[in-house]
Amino acid sequence: MNMENFRILIVDDEQSFSLLLSEILRGEGYRVRSAINGNEALNVIDSYNPDLVITDLKMPVMDGITLMANVRAKYPEIDFIMITAFATVESAVNAMKLGAMDYITKPLKEPEELRQLVLKAYDKYRILNENKALRDELQGDLPQMELIFAGLEDIVEDVKAVAATDTTVILYGETGTGKTLIAKIIHQLSNRKGLFVTVNCASIPENLLESEFFGYEKGAFTGAVKSKKGKFEFANNGTIFLDEIAEMTPNLQAKLLRVLQDKSFERLGGLDTLKTDVRVITATNRDLKALVADKRFREDLYYRLNVFPVLIKPLRERAKFIPQLTGYIAKKLSLKIGKAIKDIPDESMQRLMSYQWPGNIRELENTIERAIILSRDGRLLIPRLEAPAEDMFSGDMKNIEKKAIENALKKTNGNRKSAAEILGISLRSLQYKIKDYGIEI
Repeated sequence: MNMENFRILIVDDEQSFSLLLSEILRGEGYRVRSAINGNEALNVIDSYNPDLVITDLKMPVMDGITLMANVRAKYPEIDFIMITAFATVESAVNAMKLGAMDYITKPLKEPEELRQLVLKAYDKYRILNENKALRDELQGDLPQMELIFAGLEDIVEDVKAVAATDTTVILYGETGTGKTLIAKIIHQLSNRKGLFVTVNCASIPENLLESEFFGYEKGAFTGAVKSKKGKFEFANNGTIFLDEIAEMTPNLQAKLLRVLQDKSFERLGGLDTLKTDVRVITATNRDLKALVADKRFREDLYYRLNVFPVLIKPLRERAKFIPQLTGYIAKKLSLKIGKAIKDIPDESMQRLMSYQWPGNIRELENTIERAIILSRDGRLLIPRLEAPAEDMFSGDMKNIEKKAIENALKKTNGNRKSAAEILGISLRSLQYKIKDYGIEI
């Protein structure tokens, strides 16, 4: 989701301060407008439809509290951050009791304080919109569900059964098989009222992952000018999906084990123990049991996560459904790109069905998207796809993954970034796997 879609309205009769805030936030990529008083703000809000209002508490004609009450009566989804002088912090705290998200003090000493507060509002906005999109996608859309589980009929009833519980689920499958989508479906079919929150354990730098999980308190590290909630707090009463769980460090594995056991944690730099009612779904494309045997994954955590394993078959094992998947993907992407696809020649379909798809559905989508972009006459022309070595998919999942990585590196002449894009994984994850498997480039 693009930050330019997040609209902010700044309301302050001190125009120099309003301009300062606007410049800081525009520099972060947000869309920003301003108003000099509450009456003007009410007129702007009807047409601008902001997601966040940053308003001074003390203004002539209409103060910030009154403005918030008027706006919230009509647009309850809009968040508010109050601006207050140091002498009136107590008023800002009272405003928070009435529904404001937070407050900043005037004059602004640390621009980072403003950035962190607005980022918190943006994170909430992004997660809420992702969940709304998910609900819209799945609402009464049975053909869509049938499409998602095409060739996976063996797990449909298992997924439906476990969705109705709070049981921890782990999804096993190669990169690109649709683990994230199935995790979303489990959440959507559950009785949980909270958010669906995703964390990719391989895409976040190791030193930031703990604060991403559990949040942090003001002063926990340089730049922590305000406390920040972590993903486990955002996911309270909902579901947290931890993708690429095998990439988690031993220290963080111990802290995750505690959350699973006690439903409690502390923010980074904090002393208070926080409780969370969250359902945990994890996913991996690696053999966790083998990692446990190699002492690279905690055995006690493995048994906590492996309560209800679901194995998602790779695309090559459900090749007969490729025409069905191709038709859906081509329709979806042609609308996105703005190019109509009228025909998929038999030769193109044969190439799609005979290829082994080491990157699975994600690689199929990338191939179709490229073909749509290059299409000149409404026909989906698929070029000859390089077939992997015949023995590429023999052996266990570890060997499969290793050979898929070797094949991708061969295609890209050793370019790791390009190979990661082909495989649909992060560069950091690829580098870890190259080292782990002892792959020579």
